Amino acid sequence: MTGVEQMPQELAAWRLDLAGGEVLRRGGSGSGATVRQVQRGLRALGYLTAGIDGDFGLATELAVKGVQHDLLHNEGHGRDGPAPVGVVDFNRGRVAGVTGAVDRGLADCLEEMMASAAWVKLPRAEDAAGENERARQALRGLRPVRVPTPFLVGVCRQESQLQHFNEPVGEDEDTYVRVGFDRKKGEGHVVTSRGYGIGQYTLFHHPPTEDKVRDFMIDPVGNVNKAIDELEDKFLHYVIGRTSGTTAEDRVAEHGGGPLRYCRISDRTDPLWMNDCANCLGQLPTCTVRVGETPLYKGCPRLYTKTRYYKRAAYEEAPVRESIPCDWPYAVRRYNGSGVNSYHYQTIVLLNVKAGS
Repeated sequence: MTGVEQMPQELAAWRLDLAGGEVLRRGGSGSGATVRQVQRGLRALGYLTAGIDGDFGLATELAVKGVQHDLLHNEGHGRDGPAPVGVVDFNRGRVAGVTGAVDRGLADCLEEMMASAAWVKLPRAEDAAGENERARQALRGLRPVRVPTPFLVGVCRQESQLQHFNEPVGEDEDTYVRVGFDRKKGEGHVVTSRGYGIGQYTLFHHPPTEDKVRDFMIDPVGNVNKAIDELEDKFLHYVIGRTSGTTAEDRVAEHGGGPLRYCRISDRTDPLWMNDCANCLGQLPTCTVRVGETPLYKGCPRLYTKTRYYKRAAYEEAPVRESIPCDWPYAVRRYNGSGVNSYHYQTIVLLNVKAGS
């Protein structure tokens, strides 16, 4: 691993130059250079999903609103443990509301956040494309000991398009680790969790701790290992789980309660064991999954519906899930969560696997 930095030298003394009483906002007259500086800070601090391009668009406005919300409410607690700092501690009365605009008060807060050694910054890559290719090679070269490699690749393609670091296009200079946000319904600026890197491993506290950054953000291979852990855990404990909320309802409806099925090939010494998935799915019957018509699973009264994350009307030539001779499709769905979004996710990953992602 080379050329990955947590705090690039040029950002070590990050400052935001706002002339007089200048306020930056979407649709305003701020210079592209000043907007880029805002975006650099928001990206390093973990509030902007992607894009350092000098355009104060909706994504930048949401990021500004997100940091303003945290300055008012984030005390550093998370369901997966405490953050290294409480964001509210950086406010000290300088931010009074969620406006989406950058004024001198918010700029001062951002400058202190960037200068704080306790606020762990997100890493960026000197050669994002090279690091991403290294991650893809490592991913596809894995022996399927714990999880099937084709399913793991299919998951990572859906999560990140097989990119650990953002690859800049055109005027965009962003090469920070990829991050995806889950947002509070009805309040899009409120981030409830963040997924990082090629496998979008999720944290619920923010900012991240130093050990988390080093474990699965700086090194994409570490992120792949986290994805393996997560997918295996979902397979072992969330497909035919024995406690409420851990059993995959689609699996029970289609195959009953057990035992777990690893692969159609029973011999684990066979090189095709958990590794011939594209060929296997390619030989199975297919169907068209239609939004508003297709049940989530046989006998289920709920249908595939469009959501804020999934807006496709149909998925053509999807493998018939019930015909798949293993339980990894159900583990894949639980990797994403539950509810209708997870069924869209499952269908897309199955198409990825079938296509040989």
